[in-house]
Amino acid sequence: MPEQTFLDIRHLDAGYGRSQVLFDVNIGIPWRGGVAVLGRNGAGKTTLMKTIVGELASSKGEMFFDGRDITRRRTEERVRSGIGYVPQEHSVFARLSVRDNLSVGSLSNSDPTATDRVLAIFPKLGQRLDQPAGTLSGGERKMLAIARAMLGNPRLLLLDEPTEGVWIGVIEEITERLIELAKEISVVIVEQHLDLALRVADYAYVLDRGRVALQGAAGEVHSDPELLRYLAP
Repeated sequence: MPEQTFLDIRHLDAGYGRSQVLFDVNIGIPWRGGVAVLGRNGAGKTTLMKTIVGELASSKGEMFFDGRDITRRRTEERVRSGIGYVPQEHSVFARLSVRDNLSVGSLSNSDPTATDRVLAIFPKLGQRLDQPAGTLSGGERKMLAIARAMLGNPRLLLLDEPTEGVWIGVIEEITERLIELAKEISVVIVEQHLDLALRVADYAYVLDRGRVALQGAAGEVHSDPELLRYLAP
C-alpha cells in the first residue's frame, strides 16, 4: 500500500442486499498518481468504485478521504469533497449536446476558463459542441464523460472501464490524457486492457472474489507470475 494515502479504505465489506461482493478490502490511494484496480469479471471492481463514490453503502469497514471519515456520507457530499466518478455505462446525457453536457459538469465550477481547459485536453470535443452526445463515437463519449467529471474539479477521479467499446485508434489518445491527469490528481482506473492500466498506474491492486489477492508497484504486479491466474476467466 502506498505510504501516504489520500483515500484510506479499511476492512471494507459491501454488496447488493444479502449478496456480499467485497470482503475485508484494505486499499490506500495516494495524493497524486495512478492506481489500477484489476481482476476478472465479477471480482468486485465496479462494486468497489460504487462504494467509494457512495452509490452503494458498505456493510462494514471505514473510508477516510483527505483525513475525513466519509463512510456514511451521501454521494453528493463525496462529490463536493473532491471525488469524481465516470461509470462504465450511461456516463453522458445522450439527448443533450456536447456543450450542454459540459455545462452540467461545470454547474459547481466558478472558473470561467474551466471548459476551455478540458477542451484543450480533449480537442475533438471542441469540434462537436453542438452535436448530440448520443451520436458521438464510443471514444468521444468516453472523452466527454471524463471531461465533464473534470469540470467538477475532482482531486480523486474514479474511472470504470474508460476504454470499453472504444476503437483501438482512440485508446492511445485516452491513455495519454490519463497519464497527464495522473501527474496532477489521483486517478483510479478499472480497466480490462492490462498494459493500458499499468501504463497509467504507479500502483495496482488485484481483486479475486471480492478480496485483495495481489498488490504492489505497477511494474512488480505486471511481472508477478500469479497475475495471470487472477485475471483468467
